[in-house]
Amino acid sequence: MLAFETDCHIFEGCGFPTPGLHSFLFKPMFTVGGIEFNKPILLAALSTIIVIGFFWAAFRKPEIVPGKLQMIGEAGYDFVRRGVVYETIGKREGEKYVPLMVSLFFFIWIMNLWAIIPLAQFPVTSVIAFPAGLAALVYILWVSLTFKRHGFIGGWKNITGYDRSLGPVFPMVMFFEFLSNLFIRPFTHAVRLFANMFAGHVLLLIFTIGTWYLLNGIGMAYSAVSFLMVIVMTVFELFIQALQAYVFILLSCSYIQGALAEHH
Repeated sequence: MLAFETDCHIFEGCGFPTPGLHSFLFKPMFTVGGIEFNKPILLAALSTIIVIGFFWAAFRKPEIVPGKLQMIGEAGYDFVRRGVVYETIGKREGEKYVPLMVSLFFFIWIMNLWAIIPLAQFPVTSVIAFPAGLAALVYILWVSLTFKRHGFIGGWKNITGYDRSLGPVFPMVMFFEFLSNLFIRPFTHAVRLFANMFAGHVLLLIFTIGTWYLLNGIGMAYSAVSFLMVIVMTVFELFIQALQAYVFILLSCSYIQGALAEHH
């Protein structure tokens, strides 16, 4: 089900129903305890249930010789642990952050995957509130770790890139480091995920609606080309969805590593 419906075809006196911001706005589907659930919130809730349910099923009765489900769970967990956390933070410091990064990776990945699932067909992370909330979680963790590890004065030195050896440019560097770390970093962390999924969804909508819109008369030849692009974009989106989840946790680990390091 697309974000909006259309019965319009080419040569019928109607224009192409271009997707826009209205494609990302949804009316509440139902209310529970005063909380309104629209499509993105419902998909985010389902993503949470899927991630928790999968890992619970995979590890509730772990075996020395793992079954298929446990093997898949171990492979996913180990990919994040060894391929991202250990490589970025290190084994000794990073072990305690593995569960968080595994949760973030699979939660974001599943929310992205809804874009190509029939009936859902909407990436939850294309709504800025979700990437912003996750980025805020990482931001709070990063800032708290910085001051916990280095103390109040040392924390500010870490955040501002304090280095007297820079000479005359020392104040300017501190200002830009302060601005970058406390304001630009969380903003770009959220927007990078949001913008990629937003743009990808718009492209999929354009070609999907275009396939239907051109399905009339001679336009059917162009409709076939548009449908081929839907397939190509879907395959491409599969790659981007996993990549954006990976990049998000890679940056998260990089920020944590910076908080734990002696020098920013």
